Amino acid sequence: MDTKQVLEALAALAQESRLSIFRLLVQVGPAGMAASKIGEHLGIVPSSLSFHLKELTRAGLIAPKQDGRFVIYSADVSTMNGVIGFLTENCCCGVPCSPEPVC
Repeated sequence: MDTKQVLEALAALAQESRLSIFRLLVQVGPAGMAASKIGEHLGIVPSSLSFHLKELTRAGLIAPKQDGRFVIYSADVSTMNGVIGFLTENCCCGVPCSPEPVC
């Protein structure tokens, strides 16, 4: 991942509702959840939910999938793993982490 992608993902998660949506979708796993169920579960009104889902999708953190008349959203864990990898790629001077600094 490049810096711009990481910043977009972190910016998308830097809001309480979007962070809650992402965490919920991580918990439900690859099957995902319908937008209406996400809103019900988290108590987010449809107009706000739509905005938040769009922002998370734009950042690549969730992926929508049409299932009949429903849109099912699931977390894109590979994007989050990319963010974590970007943040930790130079951890401990590139050697496995140890309790004491190796630099």
